[in-house]
Amino acid sequence: MALIHLSSPHVSKANATNRVMRLVLLATLPAIFALTLFFGWGSLIQLFIASTSALIFEAICLRLRKRPVMFFLRDGSALVTAFLIALAIPPFAPWWVVVIGTFSAIVVAKHLYGGLGNNPFNPAMVAYALLLISFPVEMTQWNAPFVLLGDHWHLLASFKESLVIIFSGINHGLIDAYTGATPLEVLKHRSGMTTEEVWRNNPVLSQGVFAWYGISAAWLMGGIFLIYRKVFTWHAPFSMLVTLFILSSLFYAGDASNFADPFVHLGVGATMMCAFFHCNRSRFRCYQQPR
Repeated sequence: MALIHLSSPHVSKANATNRVMRLVLLATLPAIFALTLFFGWGSLIQLFIASTSALIFEAICLRLRKRPVMFFLRDGSALVTAFLIALAIPPFAPWWVVVIGTFSAIVVAKHLYGGLGNNPFNPAMVAYALLLISFPVEMTQWNAPFVLLGDHWHLLASFKESLVIIFSGINHGLIDAYTGATPLEVLKHRSGMTTEEVWRNNPVLSQGVFAWYGISAAWLMGGIFLIYRKVFTWHAPFSMLVTLFILSSLFYAGDASNFADPFVHLGVGATMMCAFFHCNRSRFRCYQQPR
């Protein structure tokens, strides 16, 4: 009998591409809620920009490659890439940052390598790396979580103001006044102070760090959901998190005055997002042929 040769990755029929991608999108909802709760409307606006531009770039590439446009648009892979880009960048980054990111992910990192199932790199992470190198200022300026704004929290909670900031760059001094380094950047550039002194004197750490812990917990919830639904196995994220915990524990035990404890490395930053939504991206890529 004739055998059909298909390149990896392979999944069973029950785990078709569109089903997997829908589960991944569903798993991002806790993180979307947490980002909106702590940092305002920016992430939701970035999601809309990224999703729209990703679908447009995907449709153009499919048309140029003479592939069935609607079939591949419905698989959800472009939306997953858009979501991961939008949720990784600062909520109030200019609109063109996320558009350039989605172009780099969809056109360069995905379709130039042959499309879904053939790209050797995670398209969203290729885009993030390019953006971080090309636009370091825009990619590292996060607005403070609402808990640090006091009576001024409503200034960044306005949906209209968020639109103005992202699309026009006019922020009336709001973002300039309330943006700064993330907790990990504060710990990295501590100007000779010990870790304890930095933690005690910097409000981003002493008061606002729980916002990043909350977001990490949301990503963890989404990752556990994907493992429960058998989108991927626990081995890759567990290995990454355990390795990070062991190495950071060794450094912390050797010099606690200059290194953060391992739970900071696990709970602050994008560790959980990377462990469950980027390291495993190649594990849940699927292969489909148009019927």
